[in-house]
Amino acid sequence: MRVASVTGVRRILVTGGSGVLGSHVVRLARERGDDVRVLSRQPGVGTHRGDLSTGGGVADALDGVELVVHAASDTPQGRTDLRQTRTLLDAGQRLRHLLYVSIVGIDVMPYGYYGRKLACEQLIAAGAVPYTIQRATQFHELLERGLRAAGRLPLAPLPLAWQVQPIAAAEVAQRIVALIGEAPAGRVVDLGGPEVLTATRVVDVWRARHGRPRTVVNVHPPGRTARAFRRGLNTTPQHADGVQTWEQFVRRGA
Repeated sequence: MRVASVTGVRRILVTGGSGVLGSHVVRLARERGDDVRVLSRQPGVGTHRGDLSTGGGVADALDGVELVVHAASDTPQGRTDLRQTRTLLDAGQRLRHLLYVSIVGIDVMPYGYYGRKLACEQLIAAGAVPYTIQRATQFHELLERGLRAAGRLPLAPLPLAWQVQPIAAAEVAQRIVALIGEAPAGRVVDLGGPEVLTATRVVDVWRARHGRPRTVVNVHPPGRTARAFRRGLNTTPQHADGVQTWEQFVRRGA
């Protein structure tokens, strides 16, 4: 893999560059003049076609790149995330900086998807590629997607006692675009939205704007994962550095 040599131009590969967060990262990096590549399995979606699960096309996408933002995830379960991350590390041994986008609370939340994200963090930390890990709380856009789906139901069963700390994906992208140009820093401080909310408040704000879901029933899922969400272990109130509130997001047209 050739290392970029053009002075002043950051050559960045973004995995997951067509997703909610990745699309903002790509836009912001290009606005500052970066040479940005987007890896995608789908033809015509990114600048480079490649599959992190198989490794096909990954080396070509990395050719000449020294910085990678790894925002790809096999949601909603993340079953291939570890394999994808290992593929990227194996192909990117000469990278100057890999930035991994992770989630607040994955080391204390007994949730399968979070456990797989934590395994990816550990793999990166144990490897030879210089890295930064940025954890963030739930995106406004994720809550929006869930509430739009719930609004199509005649009766929406929702865990209203759960806590979230929603943040604008664009604000997380701003932090990432800044960090990728700095020295690798390991795990940096978490990034959370400006306020911790109960799901009750999240739903009330949404319904005031959209009128749906028309009927909501509070549910109390059993188990350790549900208890962790009720306790707010997925939040980071000491790092409430986001600016846009959930109410502002909803009022501006979500």
